[in-house]
Amino acid sequence: MTSSVPDLLWSPTPELRERSEMAELARAVGAADYDALWRWSVEDVERFWRTVWDRYEIQADGDPTRVLDTHAMPGARWFPDVRLSYPEHLLAHGDDDAVAIHAASEVRDDVQVTWGELREQVRRIRAGLRGMGVGRGDRVAACLPNIPETVAAFLAVTSLGAIWSCCSPDFGARTVVDRFAQIEPTVLLAVDGYRYGGRDFDRTALIDEIAVALPTVHRRVTLGYLDPARDTWADAFPPTDEPLVFERVPFDHPLWILYSSGTTGTPKAIVHGHGGPLLEAIKSWRLQHAVTPGDRAMWFTTTGWMMWNYLVGALLTPGVSIVVYDGSPGHPDMGVLWDLVARTRATLFGTGAAYIHGCMQAGVEPLDGRDLSALRAMGSTGSPLSPAGFRWVHDHVGERIWLSSVSGGTDVVSAFVGGAPLVPVHVGELPARSLGAAVEAWDDDGRPVIDEVGELVLTEPLPSMPVGFWGDDDGSRYRDAYFAHYPGVWRQGDWITITPRGSAVIHGRSDATINRAGIRIGTAEIYNAVLGVPGIADALAVDVPDPDGVGDGWLGLFVVLDDDVMLDAALTAEVRKRVRSDCSPRHVPDDLIVAPAVPRTLTGKSLEVPVKRMLMGHDPARVANVDALANPDVFAWFVAFARERLA
Repeated sequence: MTSSVPDLLWSPTPELRERSEMAELARAVGAADYDALWRWSVEDVERFWRTVWDRYEIQADGDPTRVLDTHAMPGARWFPDVRLSYPEHLLAHGDDDAVAIHAASEVRDDVQVTWGELREQVRRIRAGLRGMGVGRGDRVAACLPNIPETVAAFLAVTSLGAIWSCCSPDFGARTVVDRFAQIEPTVLLAVDGYRYGGRDFDRTALIDEIAVALPTVHRRVTLGYLDPARDTWADAFPPTDEPLVFERVPFDHPLWILYSSGTTGTPKAIVHGHGGPLLEAIKSWRLQHAVTPGDRAMWFTTTGWMMWNYLVGALLTPGVSIVVYDGSPGHPDMGVLWDLVARTRATLFGTGAAYIHGCMQAGVEPLDGRDLSALRAMGSTGSPLSPAGFRWVHDHVGERIWLSSVSGGTDVVSAFVGGAPLVPVHVGELPARSLGAAVEAWDDDGRPVIDEVGELVLTEPLPSMPVGFWGDDDGSRYRDAYFAHYPGVWRQGDWITITPRGSAVIHGRSDATINRAGIRIGTAEIYNAVLGVPGIADALAVDVPDPDGVGDGWLGLFVVLDDDVMLDAALTAEVRKRVRSDCSPRHVPDDLIVAPAVPRTLTGKSLEVPVKRMLMGHDPARVANVDALANPDVFAWFVAFARERLA
């Protein structure tokens, strides 16, 4: 329960209250305040999204009169009678000499890419891909960093009606193959390596390994990022006379494929259509973030996180440019991103909550020696931002800064809850439910609750909900992922409290996803790495949030050893090395603990979530039914461990 209203951190300026596009929309529909506007947007979602369509002049072939063919979930189809193109909308504006992308990295000097240069890059890559036989419906896989070439490649692929899918080059080979093998790409775009924390990481051998594991790939193009001598990009995408044209496709034709964390097996290949992310990005940036011409939006992300897709969507707003960065947020020190904000005169800076907490712990003073006068807004996501983090931004970046903590997911490539220019920000809270997102907190019996912790659900469809999962022909995996818990209602897997004021508090994942520094992977991927280590018979990974919300929390790995094997320093080092290489450096466990066995249900499912909840302080009798366990004695061992750790 929320006992009182938290401290007020920020209030909307008169300009935002009167002149923001959200304020204009509220006046147009007769909404007196944000709560009334939100309720209007979710009580008639068809009218709301048709209003967005008309207000922002979506260009399409066909008739947009039929907005939604059914409200049933899953199964809802948006604008079924139109054809459009996401990249066409993005590249339709912007003077040739105006800046589209400000780019920085550990590898290169800062560079600015104009709209004319971006369109020319897209034109070349599109022509090159077409010459390779890439066409509508083909999949192009990429292992590329957060640099302008990646943005251009994405737009080129999707301009053909082909489907984009990208992994960050720091992912391990198995993690990449588990994703790309499902979608059978025909072309692989990759860098030769990357630099992080001042160290060069050669990825040529890893890309070779990935290519061998993807037999459908008939062409591979290498961007010589570390070593220009290894570059085949320029030859593959030379100057061309071909015009830049766009394949208009149905609203739900696949745009990109993102991936779930793979909690219970192979990561789910989540397919989004062209239309949903288009409408959602326009709504998010123009209404929720209130960006206007001249804004420069920066969000620290890798290409393996949905925030990269989200950031690219800012370019759909005329006159807005984006800032991309490839490298460590802590090299040469934790001030590197603040330096970039100052250099680029960024007006909105988004990052993971972990970076804000890291700056707090490192004693960073963003205003020391930096001109941040252009910065007006910040965003935080990836994991819940602690109340101390809210106050740190207010005290150390400026009380005028509009801080929006947002929470959404790869599942919809957007935010369910976050900021709005018409509502104040209170310490520790996400200010509002997003327009068009019918968010509620539900208890276990499917009843909405206010001022109590519940499951985050959506009671109405969103246009950016997945078209489906790749290879899930009968839709069973899709239904099980979101609609099995509450039939006909989307369950996100986050704990949320909706306050009486309409704001929200996110309490972390309600499932077993491993969330480190905003990057989520599943326990199955940890197990794939660990169980390949000789001597490890079984394992259970749990990611326990920090009770104060300041750090990443505690990632514990319980290991079951083969007979006559000891968990010595060498075995511990090998386990950590394997997780680092196969998964990512972010997901190396904090501690390894020898357990007698993994507790399981009678059907063989491991008890990741019950163990996690016990370690968070929940009553063991409420987290698991002992009668349904295959090995209740093992569960008793974990109960004792949790009590000892909590004590």
